[in-house]
Amino acid sequence: MSKRLLTCSLAVVGMAASLSMALAEGAPQQVQSGTYKVEPGHTQVVFSLLHFGFTNYSGLFSGASGTLALDSVHPAASKLTISLPVSSVQTTSDRLTDELKGADWLDAAKYPTATFVSTQVAPDGKGGASITGNFTLHGITRPLTLQARYVGSGVNPMDKAYTVGFQATGVIKRSEFGVKTYVPMVGDEVTLAIAGAFEKQN
Repeated sequence: MSKRLLTCSLAVVGMAASLSMALAEGAPQQVQSGTYKVEPGHTQVVFSLLHFGFTNYSGLFSGASGTLALDSVHPAASKLTISLPVSSVQTTSDRLTDELKGADWLDAAKYPTATFVSTQVAPDGKGGASITGNFTLHGITRPLTLQARYVGSGVNPMDKAYTVGFQATGVIKRSEFGVKTYVPMVGDEVTLAIAGAFEKQN
């Protein structure tokens, strides 16, 4: 290994170690309060549903935008707003991805955005919270509760932005949002797994 390559490798390892330490040392009550913006490059929404009773099939949405008003002293006062471009849907099948964007499924042309706006945050005192809000998909708005868990916070050594991250899960019935194609052969119940990264703005 060349000296230059070794130096670069050590630098990358050092940055990764610094980030790991920052995240490991963080605790919910130590997170900086303020207004945060979604960091779309590391925010993902994975969906999963039963496919003909054979497999749990998953796909992904990306390109999220939105804000988090975080109050670490009084977490229940925090507020979250997230938007997703429906056309960002991806699966391992190009054909299926195109079908999901079409009128028989998500109809991305007519309903281009999915949104979640929180109405209540109920902390569990252990770094987690139930976040209840209004979820809009396919032109229909219904209540949704997400079970969120704090992952970590600190200064990202790559872009120097103070960042906080959460993991969240939730379940919807797609038929309740007017997406009924192939129900019940293709599962009605859809599990959401969300990785959310937020960068502090002030």
